[in-house]
Amino acid sequence: MRIGALEAGGTKMVCAIGNEKGEIFEQISIPTEAPEITIPKLIAYFQEKGIEALGIGCFGPIDLNEKSETYGYITSTPKLKWVNFDMVGTFKKALNIPVGFDTDVNGSVLGEATFGCAQGLENVIYITIGTGVGVGVVSNGKLLHGMQHPEGGHMLLAQHPSDTYAGKCPYHGCCLEGMAAGPAIEERWGAKAYDLKDNMAVWELEAYYIAQALVNYIYTYSPQKIILGGGVMHQEQLFPLIREQVQKLNKGYIVTKELQDIEHYIVPASLHDDQGIMGALELGVRALKNA
Repeated sequence: MRIGALEAGGTKMVCAIGNEKGEIFEQISIPTEAPEITIPKLIAYFQEKGIEALGIGCFGPIDLNEKSETYGYITSTPKLKWVNFDMVGTFKKALNIPVGFDTDVNGSVLGEATFGCAQGLENVIYITIGTGVGVGVVSNGKLLHGMQHPEGGHMLLAQHPSDTYAGKCPYHGCCLEGMAAGPAIEERWGAKAYDLKDNMAVWELEAYYIAQALVNYIYTYSPQKIILGGGVMHQEQLFPLIREQVQKLNKGYIVTKELQDIEHYIVPASLHDDQGIMGALELGVRALKNA
């Protein structure tokens, strides 16, 4: 198979050509501008590659209900120029091939479940913590959809007793994204995350909020593995702090072999930041098989 993959992000569009084994033959990045500027560049790239199908992992919110009139659309995104843009229909019309479609974070969890550290597991969560926070879920072997798709990045949290920061999220304030994403770190501490590496107070507070959310995910989704990716999680000193906080918050309520081996339960992304594009490849493979 020769499959196209598109990881459609708010700042850049990553395009790749690969196969069903997760092998990436080539990869480029195109800045995300208005659709009328960006989309023709993407179409031109894929038109020349002889691909059999295209998989798209897309920023959202998006419509994933195949019975909906707006299936395949970006819907109520804060990126106003992309509101109500028909991603699936546009690429199907231009390329005349099957198109697989899901959220960017569902793409990432699919990449890890198919090619990465979650192979063989049927219940997995991937959380990306960077400019924003997104959560992708594989539940009982399937990507989780429902009324829409999981918006776990906006999990509401209890504020740390010593923290007076109101939160960066314009909708919720004290949610995971509002308290722990990169812009929240920068606004609270006056510097970007990579410039604060040696300030342990930053990471202890960060771990407090991330661990709260993880315990909620553990109790609601019962995952067999939790994978943490994104720019903030490049601060590897966070992992032991998060694991310790999870155990404190759990207080022995749930006792499983996974939680007893927590270093292999709460883990970093394993595909060298290619989990999203590799998940998009798998979306394309599935679209081709179902065509």
